[in-house]
Amino acid sequence: MDGYFTGRPHHRLRARVREFAEREVRPRIPAMEAARAVDHDLSALIARQGWLGATIGEDYGGMGLGHLAKTLVIEELSRVSGAMGAMVQASQLGVAKIVHFGSDEQKKTWLPAIAAGDCLPTIAVTEPESGGHVLGMSARAVRDGDDYVLHGRKVFVGNSHVGDLHGVVVRTGPGSRGLTAFLVESDRPGFRVGEQKPTMGLHGFSFGELIFDNCRVPASSRLGDEGDGLAVAYSSSVLYGRANLTAVSLGIHQAILEETTRFCEERHRYGKPLHELPSVKLKLGTMQSRLMTSRLAAYHAVHLLDQGLPCDAELMNAKLVNVESAIDSARNAMEIHAAAGLFTDRPIERYMRDALHMFAPAGTSDIQLLRLAEVALGTAKGQWSERLSDEVRLAPAG
Repeated sequence: MDGYFTGRPHHRLRARVREFAEREVRPRIPAMEAARAVDHDLSALIARQGWLGATIGEDYGGMGLGHLAKTLVIEELSRVSGAMGAMVQASQLGVAKIVHFGSDEQKKTWLPAIAAGDCLPTIAVTEPESGGHVLGMSARAVRDGDDYVLHGRKVFVGNSHVGDLHGVVVRTGPGSRGLTAFLVESDRPGFRVGEQKPTMGLHGFSFGELIFDNCRVPASSRLGDEGDGLAVAYSSSVLYGRANLTAVSLGIHQAILEETTRFCEERHRYGKPLHELPSVKLKLGTMQSRLMTSRLAAYHAVHLLDQGLPCDAELMNAKLVNVESAIDSARNAMEIHAAAGLFTDRPIERYMRDALHMFAPAGTSDIQLLRLAEVALGTAKGQWSERLSDEVRLAPAG
């Protein structure tokens, strides 16, 4: 795929991120695994590299390189640490809402800060009772003069405990036109973060609870108009969430294959390297095929997105293929490692735990399949990538 989707700027970016990940991220993994808590310092260090600005235009201090460049950044970080790849992908969700729905003043205020690494943004949509059913949310905002007052809870918010600026979708009225989005700074009175709970994987990353209790924000913090909240939530998930989680899965998948081939070269059975066993070699071939197909699906989808072309189906498929393939390859890797894979002195069990975290966000595999069925039947309800193509389209990286 080199020379087809990617060019010299992409290769330079990949090399820079990989070198950084090996030098700065890999040595901190044991501590993150032991603490099972967010790593504030490492998150801030990554942000200061400027990579959160991959899809932010140069006019606002960003890289202006687009979604493929963003994919490479997340992929390379995830190859070393799924947690840090997840940190960047969650921040990119926070970028989306401002790029597509922010006012001129909001863009001037926040995009340069994000691009410089001085602000980590999030997006908060999911609630404890409604889950992925966006229209079922009950958190609300009530207009009070020149302000809005927010009440309610949000859960599974990526970067919850390191975020500086939360994009919050709440209810301001009934029905699908009754959702509105706001930008809420983390130091606002009436806002607090819930206790970080230990998770199965992605240690070093936080996706926790935000609590709003009589939290007052000015009307100027509203993203778009009242009633735009559903569009903020859906477009962020479709255009950024699926692509970003695809990239995390792709990086983890690459790590799984690299670690497993290394293991097969080190271990010997019957006087030969483990990979000489036909059953093992077949599994390695299957994993290599999955990875190649997954990368093609991922790069193709974000390439279309960078061109401003309709690609909702491609983004759905990329998320489906990459998540399922990474999980399947993780299982194959565990089968090859056998008992050796159960101990934490090797990273393969971490890769499996981290890969499973990619399944639910931005829609489970069943959701992707249901939406793809609608594409096949011709009943899909429009495309977010087409509606927002003017904002998405970027000049080719040069």
